[in-house]
Amino acid sequence: MSERLQLAIEGMSCASCVRRVEQALAKAPGVEAASVNLATGRADIMLARGASIEPVTHAVTGAGYQARPIRESSYQQEEQHRDRELAELKRDVILAAVLTLPVVVLEMGGHIVPAFHHWVMQTLGQTASWWLQLVLTSVVLFVPGRRFLKAGLPALLRRAPDMNSLVALGSLAAWSFSVFVTLFGSFIPEQTRHVYFEAAAVIVTLILLGRLLEARAKGKTGDAIRKLMDLQVKSAKVEREGAIEEVALSDIRLDDTIHVFPGERIAVDGIVLAGDSYVDESMLTGEAMPVAKRVGDELTGGTVNQNGRLSFRATRVGGDTVLARIVQMVEEAQNTKLPIQQLVDRVTAVFVPIVMGIAALTFLVWLLVGPEPAFTMALINAVAVLIIACPCAMGLATPTSVMVGIGRAADLGVLLRKGQALQLLRDTRVVAFDKTGTLTKGKPQLIELILRGSRQHEEVLQLIASAEQHSEHPIARAIVSAAREQGIALLPADEFQATPGMGMSALVNGVRVEVGADRFLAEKHPELTEMAKQGALLANEGATPLYAAINGEPAATLAVADTIKESARAAIKGLHELGLKVAMITGDNRGTAEAIAHELGIDEVAAEVLPEGKVDALENLRRQHGTLSFVGDGINDAPALAAADVGIAVGTGTDIAIEAADVVLMGDDLNGVVNALGISQATLNNIKQNLFWAFAYNISLIPVAAGVLYPVTGLLLSPMLAAGAMAMSSVFVVANALRLRRK
Repeated sequence: MSERLQLAIEGMSCASCVRRVEQALAKAPGVEAASVNLATGRADIMLARGASIEPVTHAVTGAGYQARPIRESSYQQEEQHRDRELAELKRDVILAAVLTLPVVVLEMGGHIVPAFHHWVMQTLGQTASWWLQLVLTSVVLFVPGRRFLKAGLPALLRRAPDMNSLVALGSLAAWSFSVFVTLFGSFIPEQTRHVYFEAAAVIVTLILLGRLLEARAKGKTGDAIRKLMDLQVKSAKVEREGAIEEVALSDIRLDDTIHVFPGERIAVDGIVLAGDSYVDESMLTGEAMPVAKRVGDELTGGTVNQNGRLSFRATRVGGDTVLARIVQMVEEAQNTKLPIQQLVDRVTAVFVPIVMGIAALTFLVWLLVGPEPAFTMALINAVAVLIIACPCAMGLATPTSVMVGIGRAADLGVLLRKGQALQLLRDTRVVAFDKTGTLTKGKPQLIELILRGSRQHEEVLQLIASAEQHSEHPIARAIVSAAREQGIALLPADEFQATPGMGMSALVNGVRVEVGADRFLAEKHPELTEMAKQGALLANEGATPLYAAINGEPAATLAVADTIKESARAAIKGLHELGLKVAMITGDNRGTAEAIAHELGIDEVAAEVLPEGKVDALENLRRQHGTLSFVGDGINDAPALAAADVGIAVGTGTDIAIEAADVVLMGDDLNGVVNALGISQATLNNIKQNLFWAFAYNISLIPVAAGVLYPVTGLLLSPMLAAGAMAMSSVFVVANALRLRRK
């Protein structure tokens, strides 16, 4: 057995960091699997039961990062920690900008306004100007920029360079050369006597600014979790020892009696003990209409009591509530790596060392064959290569899109239990629906009872309903409800035997009653032929025909009809617009199934399928069309939900739905299926855009930074422009991912 743990990882800045932490975790004792997410700053690990967490955190520390275990209830603390980091980053950006501005003005102002250069030379002099720039740049580099040195230089010493290493090398190279010129300028040729303090300062300032913008944007990717957490109350009115007291949410216990007044939010899941009210469940289910609640009804934590006082018994508390499990599902899915991320991991494993090699080669080529001042040109171009190539955008391209996409899906009432479902949904070619309870409301009604023989209507219905009274099947409940509505008393029944998907038989007051589909009774009663014709006519009208035999004699044809959900037609139309095939799997006879399929515009039908045959029906559809998603109610469809490439459970997050399905719709609106597929397609497209930008940016600008265009156009990329471009590339990737919030 193993347990799942999450660690908050501090110090990661690029895809190379992610890979390094994963490698360190994989070697830690007790770790069976590990996945690290740059966008969330978290590691998701499976730890062997009984294994200690200390060696795991030590392994991360040994790799140059910090790790903190995340507890179930520590979301607010994590938010506070991120807020503190953002405040520190903002302070560093302001300090760096204030100190960098005079350095840039002193060094670059003269190139723009020659008169300014003369004024500086006359008032300060070149030596004093350089010393002032040295002091200001040193403060920028070693105070706000210390984060790059603190993380990047040790990584170099460990022979595991990352983005911080590239920034540290680039800025230190420009600063060190400038310090040497300032101190020992008389020992070097005049044509190479230039300082580049402004480059070092601007590199640090622009990359800090990029980090700040990126951190702010990344903060918005967690909006979905934040909204869900806001649904939790801080306390509740709990009755203990005859008195009502205000109790913190974490102190509520199972079976506590809780009182909730009009307008208050319900604290935990429970069952109503007293009172009548209407509860707004829209924030969880998406249903706009309030739901009536009375004694015996279930309540869900996070919903809002509207107009009456309720007392209820707590049945789920802490991490077991529906809301807590939803938050956990969204977090787990957001932290998942998609298969497409494997490409990025393979590239970034060698990317930074290759960049350092290119920078070294650039330096040598310019030093050996470049124009004078060769050393200066070699240094500046090598620094530009180091800065432009930081792989931040690569590391953020996939996880930010996944976070925002899954968060947006949660806003729409679509919960993705597994992040991989995003990619599999995009690949879906056919969507198969269960009929009863999924395409239909699951509340069928008896609409026709056609008698055969001498028995009277009331007697036949009484015998059939009595035989069906112990069955939980929706059709059986419809027959029992019809009898009760007509005031018919039910008789005791025994020797109850049911054949799933076929029918049942029972002994009622000594009378043998058999009820089922034509295939259930045909072998026993060949004379059903005439009745089957009646059934075929009923099936063509969309009803489900059943047949009853009493004491071995055919007695009646029954027609049960289930109302189609209002959202079914729109959902199927939406799936067709996405270019998908739609199928229906049902136990109904073919006539009924074809009638419903025709009405809804369904492409293919698998009818007369027994419960154990649903998986085979799915396999047939998969062979014909490819990747398949199955939509069921999450209770009697668990095997099919598990067997499909993507299982989509329609309901309110029941235990079976959560365990069996990859995707859970919090309401019964089938447009959620279209939303899930649409979000999937949009998210994968967004990831492709981000990856294209990240890779194209590096592939195109590294050669420019190295100076390949200089012989033809005289164009060089200064380190300052490289720093700005690098910082903006990460901001672009995160901003592009945030567009999914408007999907």
